[in-house]
Formats: sequence, C-alpha cells, structure tokens
Amino acid sequence: MARTYTKQFMAAPGKKIKLKGVSPGFHGSYSSKKEALRDLSRELEKIDKLQLHMWAQKKHSLLIVLQGLDSAGKDGVIRRVITGMNPQGCTVSGFKPPTEEELDHDFLWRVHPRAPAKGMVAVFNRSHYEDVLAVRVHKLVPKKQWKARYGEINDFERLLYRDNNTTILKFFLHISKEEQLARFAKRLDDPSHNWKISEADYTERQYWGAYIDAFEEMLRETSTEHAPWFIIPANHKWFCHLAISKILVETMSDMKIEIPKPTVDLREIRRKYHAATAL
Repeated sequence: MARTYTKQFMAAPGKKIKLKGVSPGFHGSYSSKKEALRDLSRELEKIDKLQLHMWAQKKHSLLIVLQGLDSAGKDGVIRRVITGMNPQGCTVSGFKPPTEEELDHDFLWRVHPRAPAKGMVAVFNRSHYEDVLAVRVHKLVPKKQWKARYGEINDFERLLYRDNNTTILKFFLHISKEEQLARFAKRLDDPSHNWKISEADYTERQYWGAYIDAFEEMLRETSTEHAPWFIIPANHKWFCHLAISKILVETMSDMKIEIPKPTVDLREIRRKYHAATAL
C-alpha cells in the first residue's frame, strides 16, 4: 500500500523541526467536513478488520501515543478513531501528574505495564513524553535529568519494537494558539462541556512558547525509524481524525497481519454439522 499520509506527516528522524512552518489549519484537498467524514467511515471499516485479525493472530501489537497542547483534540481522536476498534483488543491509558508512589520510581515505571501485549492496541492519552514536556517547561527536574530522558525513551521504545514486535505510532496534534482559545470559549458556552474547564487551561497559555520549544526538541530527538512522530494539523478536527485513520490503515496494512489458521479439523466439524442438521 502507498504510504501517502505516512510520508506526508512524518517528522523525519533527526531533522530539525520548526512548527511555525507547519500550518495547523491544513486540510489537504478536502473542501468540506462532510466529504472527509465519508472517507473517515471507510478508513474505520478497514481499521476494524485489520485490528480484529491482529488480535486473533497475537503476533503483533500496536502502541498509539497522543500528545498535544490542552484542547488539541486527544480525547476526540479516541472517540472518533479508536472507536473503530474492537474494545476486547484495545486499552486506553491517560497519564496525569504522577502519584507519590510513581515519583518514588524511575519515570518509565508507570508506563511499561500499560504497553500493549501481543495482539493488543494500547493508546496513550499523554504519555511518558510529559517527562520531557511539562517537566521541562515547569523546571520540575534539572535540565541534565530531562535531557537524558530522550535517550532513555528511545531505548524503551526500541525494546518494545524489538522484543515484543510492537509497532509504535506517535501523533503530535498541532493547533494554533487562536484555535485553542476558541475551543476554551466553547467549553465555557456549552453546559455539556463545562466539566472540561480547568484553571490550568488559561494559566498554561503563558508558557505557549516554552511548550513549542519543548515539542520541537522532542520531535527532533525522539522521532525514529521504529517509533516515528507524526505532526497532524488539528485545527480542523475532522481532518485530524481522517489523517490519523489513514496513517493507521497504511501502517497496519504493512504489518503483515494474517488471518490465523483454524485450530480444529474443519472437515470433521463440517461432518458433525451436517450430521446434526440431518436429525
């Protein structure tokens, strides 16, 4: 399968990234939400079949990492794209500020148990990358410590890839500062979304530039051949969902997922079936 979207949005490993050169409002050749949603529906059907066979075969696993600034749309991706997967073969983990117990261990201690088992898809809503993002921006650990974490993260992801046949896809949802503010306003105006408002939504905006610097370095230091980052324009939620779904289909189609062979003698099962129906 041609990996059109995979190539278009991948952050090339080792390449210096400047997010100001990536338009968060990009929506490709799509002129309307309706058109994109029609294609999204088709991609979700493909994801459903691919994931079902992966779950049945139990030879591959898939880790999906979602990162982005507040209101970038991580929850929406889970609702609109991951919903196309069989819940039996999928887990979703959200990574909030670490607990006291988690702080008493290394920063990856809480992450590894949530990595996907063979046959499974694991989705991280935020992730181990908070330890080179929020931790860096708010100076929670010395620079020498968070700098070292790039290599430790790369080693961890290489371990998952090499030892557990885990394919890793990492999505940075890229929105503009203006779009973020507009989404905050919608949360204030819509009673059904008031619960999503937090004081940090607004206080964190003063660190916008620092977060962009942190994201750019994260993309440069940790986008690898075995665990690439994708910069997804996310001002239009419908295009964000479509782009991610297409990258999932392109990637999973190349994973050599096969329908497992029967574990029983089908001829014998058919004989018994015909015997039963003849009664």
